[in-house]
Amino acid sequence: MSFSKLGLSDPILKAVSEAGYSKPTDIQKQAIPIILSGRDLIAAAQTGTGKTASFVLPMLQKLDSTEGELRSKSIRALILTPTRELAVQVEANVAQYAKYLNLSSLAVYGGVDSEAQKERLEEGIDILVATPGRLLDMAYQRALYFDDLEILVLDEADRMLDMGFIDDLNKIIDRLPSERQSLLFSATLTDDIRYLADTVYDDAAEISISPNKKTTPKINQWLITVDKDNKSALLSHLINDQQWDQALIFVEKKHSSAKLVEQLGKRGITADSIHSGRSQAVREQILEDFKSGKLKFLVATGIAARGIDIDDLSRVVNYDLPYPAEDYIHRIGRTGRAGASGEAISLVSKDDFKNLCAIESLLGKIISRKEIEGFPVKKVVPISILDYLPKRR
Repeated sequence: MSFSKLGLSDPILKAVSEAGYSKPTDIQKQAIPIILSGRDLIAAAQTGTGKTASFVLPMLQKLDSTEGELRSKSIRALILTPTRELAVQVEANVAQYAKYLNLSSLAVYGGVDSEAQKERLEEGIDILVATPGRLLDMAYQRALYFDDLEILVLDEADRMLDMGFIDDLNKIIDRLPSERQSLLFSATLTDDIRYLADTVYDDAAEISISPNKKTTPKINQWLITVDKDNKSALLSHLINDQQWDQALIFVEKKHSSAKLVEQLGKRGITADSIHSGRSQAVREQILEDFKSGKLKFLVATGIAARGIDIDDLSRVVNYDLPYPAEDYIHRIGRTGRAGASGEAISLVSKDDFKNLCAIESLLGKIISRKEIEGFPVKKVVPISILDYLPKRR
């Protein structure tokens, strides 16, 4: 199937073609017709499946077909994202797909001065991409109004709930017109997501592209068991011995990222880190350097890494295993995108055993293990129990 079969206009098809898209992904094939029909939608789709285009393309089509004069401070469509990086990335996608349309877009997020954002909102914006906190700040300051809103999108809704945005989401939703189209996209459809959906959506269609959360076979997953105090030495050895060209390295805590960058530097490996403690300008520059290839090794917390969108990222490394297990799917989905192959490596110590069990239970398989000469393990990591059920923290 081609994009032209989905009912999209010629200007959108031209932009899609120039973006290098030859045919729609599964989520795009299913979501675009539903959204064009005007129906609410709840969709489960992993990172790397093309979900952003699946809601942005039909949104552009609908807004362009009903184009009218924008009132000051009004918005016609709102896309809520959990992080600044993702807001920037999604707005960049909107601008790319809308390059031949007379539609405006803007991303608003914290960590930067709000005055420039408020000035842009004065003109009225067709599509606003925002993080919940900054959006509420703007609403409280009467910098924007929701009266003309036609479409709401909750992007990565599971992550927004994990980050504790439920109260902010409820405050935002309470301000929106009841007559609107609502779309929710999430990697997982948990009970909490369904409860949120019940409060927002009326008779929504539901699609699930990866119902069992299985990862793509083009991602070569493997792990190395290692004693905790040997992790940075092992990582340095892998980078040098296997001559890695690039890697996105995940840690759980922001103080761990700075420490790991320092440890790698002492071994002659240049790396940098992004986390919530760094300014937005610094984070954007580091991300740009990583995307361009100027920076080879980026250490990031899982939250800060949202919005990193690189089609040919060679590998991701779980320096720390994530919790909950679903975050593992998010992380490794940063590689092996758009049909390319990728590699996902996890460094696992005995302390990680319960997390490993949960991840492998979610995958439905045991991740293959490799031994690295020169790194004997004192504290052995047992083989996982595939039917392991973790207690909620």
